[in-house]
Amino acid sequence: MRYLIANWPYVGELFLEHLWLTLSALLIATAIALPVGVILSRLPRLRGPVLGILGVIYTIPSLSLLVLLIPFLRLGYRPAVVTLIAYAQLVLVRSVVVGINGIEPAIIEAAKGMGMNSWQRLIQVELPLALPVMIAGLRVATLSTIAIATIAAFVNAGGLGTLLFDGVRSSNSEKIIVGALSVSVLAIGANILFRRAEIWATRSRG
Repeated sequence: MRYLIANWPYVGELFLEHLWLTLSALLIATAIALPVGVILSRLPRLRGPVLGILGVIYTIPSLSLLVLLIPFLRLGYRPAVVTLIAYAQLVLVRSVVVGINGIEPAIIEAAKGMGMNSWQRLIQVELPLALPVMIAGLRVATLSTIAIATIAAFVNAGGLGTLLFDGVRSSNSEKIIVGALSVSVLAIGANILFRRAEIWATRSRG
């Protein structure tokens, strides 16, 4: 606590950097995963190969992927956000596919009987009904992104990982503890927020 009290502006700056890195990566990742997931739900033949590729990317150690991107994107924000986007894809795309494919066929048939075209069914029926599953996937992806973002400090992308790396290099246990606690607070807060969003989406669906 002494380190946190004495250095709270610095810790707060790193906290905001970590939050921005996480949010920007998730926004871009979701913008990519949503249409990809919808396409895969419509084209089952592509589902296996695409999810297989995303699974391979997910198994690559995060530090290795960051290092591989440095020659192309240099140090800083860009390799970090690209890495976070890549790791979030498997969970996000799969949640969209599972959410849409889990809808009762009778509901889709009823929507067709009402004269809805495929676009109307997607916007007015499928996505709202799939929302709880999609939010659950976003929650998992968010927690994973918060954790992986700590490694971004290795490529000078900032964030709370800076405290952890600096603490290890200087054998400063206070920095390590404050960094770990700050990441935990961010993850716990995100988890609570998305759990409430899941409950709201499930009740709305009912």
